[in-house]
Amino acid sequence: MKKLHVAFIIAGIVILIVTTSWGLLYIYASQNRIPDGTTVGSVHIGGLGTEQALDKLEVAWNELEKLQARITLNDTKENSRQWALRQLGFAVERENIRNRILALHEGNLAEKITYRYHFPRQIPVQLAEGVKTFEKTIRSQWGWLEYNEPVNARRSITAADQIVYEPHQDGHRLELDKLFAQVSGWANQVMQGQAGGELRSFRLQIAAVHPAITLDYLKGQGVERKISSFSTEFARSSEGRAYNVTSTAKILNDWELAPGELFDYSKVITAAQEHYGFREAPVIVNGQLVPGIGGGICQVSSTLYNAALLAGLEIVERRNHSRAVPYLPMGRDATFAEGYLNFRFRNSTAHHLIIRTEVYNRTLTVKLFGSIPKTTRYTIETKLVKTITPPVKEIVSNAAGRGGRVVLKQGSTGYVVKVYRTRLEQDQKMEQELISTDTYPAQPTIIGVSRRTDVRPDEEPLDSPNVLGPELETHPIVEDGILLPHHP
Repeated sequence: MKKLHVAFIIAGIVILIVTTSWGLLYIYASQNRIPDGTTVGSVHIGGLGTEQALDKLEVAWNELEKLQARITLNDTKENSRQWALRQLGFAVERENIRNRILALHEGNLAEKITYRYHFPRQIPVQLAEGVKTFEKTIRSQWGWLEYNEPVNARRSITAADQIVYEPHQDGHRLELDKLFAQVSGWANQVMQGQAGGELRSFRLQIAAVHPAITLDYLKGQGVERKISSFSTEFARSSEGRAYNVTSTAKILNDWELAPGELFDYSKVITAAQEHYGFREAPVIVNGQLVPGIGGGICQVSSTLYNAALLAGLEIVERRNHSRAVPYLPMGRDATFAEGYLNFRFRNSTAHHLIIRTEVYNRTLTVKLFGSIPKTTRYTIETKLVKTITPPVKEIVSNAAGRGGRVVLKQGSTGYVVKVYRTRLEQDQKMEQELISTDTYPAQPTIIGVSRRTDVRPDEEPLDSPNVLGPELETHPIVEDGILLPHHP
């Protein structure tokens, strides 16, 4: 009996302990107070009721967002403006913190107890940072400063051959990234209690935006003066030839070469053909002038060749015509045959080179602008080495009559010439170099004879379409032009 009584007492005690513990846990889980020692950012809410804590946080957050930031443009008091953080796009991320506090009252008893027990005592506050709002607000005050775009420096050459520079113009950009980082850092420090909430001033800086081509960049190219010039005339040229010379010169005008860069005349011809097209004018085929397209283009290359020689430039590729040209001494011409012969030279100076062309009163002038020592100049000399007597060629021709002979075409003398370039320093001869040895083949005298038994069977009368040779019909090389009229 006594043992049973003890058992009842023990059971009662256990039940009391259990019910008391459950009651205490229920009270712990169900209380409407924030755990002691809890701080959200710099705001202490521990021990407050849930609603009271949320109200306190809302007041603190509103005050934070109302904090004033004074923005000064380049430290000028006349150019300053104040905005609240909220106007600048800064706002406290409230929702996450609200949810964390309200979660103290959610779930079953075990979940509430666990959540409250592990509830953090220091809750960081995050700022929602509206970068676009920030930039829009600042630009509403000073955005006009960004309207001016950078303008490249310009170099021009006057009619008197003077180099004139126009300085570049910088654009301006507000350094909003730097300003945003400064304001954001300050706002976060205030929110975490690491800085005071008094008015804070910030400096908005303006960055200069340089154009791609600045005045220093242009002047650094070293185009200082005219270093050579050469002119040729085409007063007696046909309208088609004059058009071709002028069009090609227009394309060549203002052509620029960097130090060491190779000039390629074929690129000029391609561009001229695309932009202007070429007209019919005599071209050279196998030493003969025949109708063609583009006649005259080699007067431009030849004039440029002489300007390059007088500037002391390195000639990389150049060939003389198959017949002498009337506008230059022998050995001073530079022909072009598309796909076969080209004219190329290298800018062998240490500075940029600009090619300028002028066409006036049917005179073509090519000028080179750059930089070489003012004490240096070059002279060009042509020496006749050999005269070639024209050969005589007989062909069967009805024009000769029975047993007769007649001159159908008078031949022309051929020549071999050498061209020398001399470098002078302060008008003293320093060095002479052989530039080229050129041959201008003699053109045969064509004699028509009557039919004879000793005439070769393959010889034909003058009125045959192949009198100038079968190569004209099959694969002619067109100099001083681009093609023959019958070519597609």
